[in-house]
Amino acid sequence: MDEFVVYILYSEKYKKTYTGFTSDLIDRFKSHNLLGTKGYTLKFRPWIVIHVDFFNSKTEAMKREKYLKTGTGREFIKNLISKI
Repeated sequence: MDEFVVYILYSEKYKKTYTGFTSDLIDRFKSHNLLGTKGYTLKFRPWIVIHVDFFNSKTEAMKREKYLKTGTGREFIKNLISKI
């Protein structure tokens, strides 16, 4: 059975966050920090992982990712950053 991860990345240098989901966090993190050649995350490297949630279904992971991109979810993320 696949496991899905919702993750929040933070760029301390640029004070930016990125929220996404994947079934392979290690490869996805490498893509954001090293391998990727286009996209939003390329411009704000380096990234650190500040939060992960694990799910058994893609649907649940997508719901969580969507929530984290709402106003309430962004407040949750701001609170995480304030503890760094």
